[in-house]
Amino acid sequence: MRQNKKSIYLDHSATTPVDKNVLKAMLPYFSNKFGNPSSIHGFGQTALAGVDVAREKVAKFLNCSPLEIIFTSGATEADNLAIFGVIDALSKSDQGKKLHIITSVIEHPAVLEPFRQLEAQGMEVTYLPVEKNGIVNLDVFKKSIRENTVFVSIMYVNSEVGSIQPIREIGKIIEKINRVRIKENKNKVYFHTDAVQALNFLNCDIKYLHVDLLSLSGHKIYGPKGVGALFVKQGTLINGVQLGGHHEKNLRSGTLNVPGIVGLGQAIKICGENKEKNNKKIAELRNEFIILIKQKISNIAINTDINNSTPSHANISFIGAEGESILIALDLEKVAVSTGSACASASLKASPVLSAMGIKDEIAHSTIRFTFGKNNTLSEIEAVLKILPPIIEKLRHMAPEL
Repeated sequence: MRQNKKSIYLDHSATTPVDKNVLKAMLPYFSNKFGNPSSIHGFGQTALAGVDVAREKVAKFLNCSPLEIIFTSGATEADNLAIFGVIDALSKSDQGKKLHIITSVIEHPAVLEPFRQLEAQGMEVTYLPVEKNGIVNLDVFKKSIRENTVFVSIMYVNSEVGSIQPIREIGKIIEKINRVRIKENKNKVYFHTDAVQALNFLNCDIKYLHVDLLSLSGHKIYGPKGVGALFVKQGTLINGVQLGGHHEKNLRSGTLNVPGIVGLGQAIKICGENKEKNNKKIAELRNEFIILIKQKISNIAINTDINNSTPSHANISFIGAEGESILIALDLEKVAVSTGSACASASLKASPVLSAMGIKDEIAHSTIRFTFGKNNTLSEIEAVLKILPPIIEKLRHMAPEL
C-alpha cells in the first residue's frame, strides 16, 4: 500500500468536488442572506434576488429564457418531473387514448424506472437498442415512431461509457414530424434529454439540440449536491407531480434550496467559461492513460469509443480479473474509481449498459470506469499506472478460471 500518499480521484462521473469559487458564492446564503425567497420582506427578497441571478446564469448557458428554468433537488427529480409531468398532462388531454413513449435501454435509472412504471400502468413503451459503441441507431429510432408516439427521452451522454447520443439529429427528426402533426391538429412528440454528463463537455444550447425538456445536476459540474434544474420549453404540456405550495410555476412545490441554487448558477457559469480549456486538458490525460495502459497491461478491452465519447471516460475491462476486487484494491491504494453508474453500482449484476453493447457478462464483470476531471494531473495518471498492473496480475492469478 502507498504510505502517506495523496488520494487520487478518478470517479468524476459519480460526483465532482465543489469549485472554491462556487463555495464562495454559496456561503452568504447560509448566513446573512438566509431568507425564504417566497417571503415578501427584505430577507426574502435578498434570497430571491440570488435565485433570480442563478436562473439567469442557467438560462444563458442553455440559451433559453429564465422563465423556462425549473429548479429541482437534482437530476433524478428533474427526469421524473419531465416524464411523469408531460405524460400526466397528455393523458388528461387525450383521455382513453393509448399513448406510446420511447427511450433507450442504456438510460439512467432515473429515466428507465419511470418508463417501467408507466409501462406497468398500460403505457406502450419502446426501449431502443444501441450499437456496439453504445449509440442509438437513427434509422431504428425513426422506425420506432408511431402515430400515437408522444414522448421520447434519450440521454445526451451515457454515464458508464461516455457515449454521445445524436441528440441534435433526433431532435430534428422529431421537429419534422411535429410540423406535420401540428398542421393535422394532432399531439406533438415531446423530446427530453438527460444532459447531466454532457454539460462539462458538449454544446447544450437547447436551440441547437431541438429539445423540449433538458435535465441537469449541480454536483456533476463542480457544484453542490441536492440541486438540479429542468429546462421546459415554453408551450410544453406539463403538470406538476409534487403537491404543496405553488413554487416554480406550479411545477415543483417546496421551499427553494437557495444556497444550492446559487451554487448551481455559479458552477454552470464557470463551466461555460472554461469548457474548451478543460476539455483539452482532460482529453489529453484520458488519451495518454489509454495509450499507457495498453502498453502496461495485456488482455484488456476498451469499451469507450474514443471517437464518439466525452473526453472524461475510459471504461476498461481487465479480462480475467474481477471488477469489484480491482476497485477495492485501488481504494486501498487511495485511488477512487467505479465499476459503473454510482446510482446502481451496488448491484452485483452485470452492467445493463455493457450487456446492451453486446459485451459478455464475464467481461462486463471485469470492468472499471475511470472518469477524469479538471483537477487531475499527469503525475496522478502515472501513479495509477504504477499501482494497477501488479493488482491486475495478482487478481488474475487468484481467478484463473475467468
